[in-house]
Amino acid sequence: MPPFSDRLAALRTRLAQEGLDGFVVPLTDEHMSEYVGGYAQRLAWLTGFQGSAGTAVVLAGDAAMFTDGRYTLQVREQVDSADWSFCQVPQESVAGWLAGHAPKDGRIGYDPWLHTRGWVEQTAAALAPRGGMLVAVAANPIDALWADRPQPSDAPLAVQPDDLAGRSAANKRAELADWLRGQGADALVLSALDSIAWAFNVRGTDVTHTPVALSYALVAADGTAELFVAPDKVGDAVHRHLGNAVRVRDKAEFAPALRALAGKRVAVDPERAVAAIFDALDAAGATLLPVRDPVVLAKAIKNPVEIAGHAAAQARDAAALVRFLKWFEQTAPEGGLTEIDAAEQLHAFRAETGVLKDLSFETISATGAHGASPHYKVTPESNAPILPGQLFLIDSGGQYADGTTDITRVMPVGEPTAEMRDRFTRVLKGHIAVATAVFPHGTTGAQIDGFARRPLWEVGLDFAHGTGHGIGAYLSVHEGPQRIAQPTYPGGGPLEPLRAGMLLSNEPGYYKAGEYGIRIENLMLVVDRPIAGGEVPMLAFETTSFVPIERRLIDPALLTPQERAWVDAYHAETLRRAGPLLDGDTRAWLAGKCAPLD
Repeated sequence: MPPFSDRLAALRTRLAQEGLDGFVVPLTDEHMSEYVGGYAQRLAWLTGFQGSAGTAVVLAGDAAMFTDGRYTLQVREQVDSADWSFCQVPQESVAGWLAGHAPKDGRIGYDPWLHTRGWVEQTAAALAPRGGMLVAVAANPIDALWADRPQPSDAPLAVQPDDLAGRSAANKRAELADWLRGQGADALVLSALDSIAWAFNVRGTDVTHTPVALSYALVAADGTAELFVAPDKVGDAVHRHLGNAVRVRDKAEFAPALRALAGKRVAVDPERAVAAIFDALDAAGATLLPVRDPVVLAKAIKNPVEIAGHAAAQARDAAALVRFLKWFEQTAPEGGLTEIDAAEQLHAFRAETGVLKDLSFETISATGAHGASPHYKVTPESNAPILPGQLFLIDSGGQYADGTTDITRVMPVGEPTAEMRDRFTRVLKGHIAVATAVFPHGTTGAQIDGFARRPLWEVGLDFAHGTGHGIGAYLSVHEGPQRIAQPTYPGGGPLEPLRAGMLLSNEPGYYKAGEYGIRIENLMLVVDRPIAGGEVPMLAFETTSFVPIERRLIDPALLTPQERAWVDAYHAETLRRAGPLLDGDTRAWLAGKCAPLD
């Protein structure tokens, strides 16, 4: 029996011992993070799934994996279909599946530190008609079985200086205090790790590729705050930076501190705070104000210093990407290159900048059929040779102290087919449609999303992920609340109106199962766009990523004159920005890639 089958059997035995008929295993942590530390990778330990979003449900005689369209192929490659059935969200939900599969009067366990209260209420309601109930466990049963589970990181916090943050932490806390007074609240719970990092101008290395520290915070209406973090992680420099208005307490004291808020009016985010936080505040007798964490929007609207830092990070990152693309074009046709080789070489080019802090996520280095899995993760077991006739897709990013990057390019190995060029050009047309969009204030990403799809829709094609996500400022590579997607796509729900200062990705794609994948991704800044004679204030996007788009994959006959002009102008700007950062030979190669289309 494979080891993952053993683990599933062991979990079922454990659940029976605890009087549970089932258990739900999400891929998140006690901060509702998308990317989590090794200690919280319970879903991967149980199933072998290596994606960044998913949930497992285990019953005595049944088990199901829930993933979105980004992982349709990957989950079937990594998780044993003999043990698990596969469900795709949003078409299917955990609550709906349990309603039809849980036993009558079943007791389904969940970890209240890994789910929101809204999820608990929805799932409990789905179980109720058959007499079922959700049971909050005091300890996660997987932790008792996971013998070599890593410990949470003990890495120290670091100060994000004001000349990179653009605002002092004291100024941010004062703004939060004003917000609290406007809400008539006494305290604000901050549980999202990037919110805490932004509000206190600190960074950490507790989550791979995301510069945050495992912590919680309480901010009071008088501007003082308590930061709950392992004491050994806070050195003298961080203490001095935080100042007397911030009391540092052990992370273990957070739950007792919630119980001390009896009689207080407490603002807490129902999407970002786990059910256990709500339960503790309820038990304490606090009055709950379920509102969105005010840091979320403030963090998303970048200030001028952050925008300048992002541009600087993009320039050095582009130079590393250009060096990589030249190396790849010259090396891949010789044979012997693998997906891991390519990922490591790109990492090396970024590291040679001398200021790379980390990658912004695990590089998606995917050749041939692997490219058809949008979030493919190469492993020593899956590592494939890069062969002639294939398309090679590389989606990657860097973390620099002044900014976070994320970019995807596709390169052919040898001569691409006519179909490949057609699909690539249609994706490019959608990318251009988004990049050149002009829209009124109040527009959401859902209204932009179709621009990216129309060239594919016209020939009966589509892609099963959103078109764009928000980007942090030396923070998470996936940042809300802004995104370009339909509400039914991953991260669904009401979409935020786009505002000047927001950063987003623009990444339409096309995926042909078993053969290849295509995605063209740049980052963009939302800006005000004055229009002479216009009567309505308008917004637009400014592209911030400048790396050549592979011309061998473009069919100019499919482009309109305006689209051709965009490509030529984009490449001219790419040469202007990246050229001065390159040696003569690489600059000459780039000049050829950036020449006007034939």
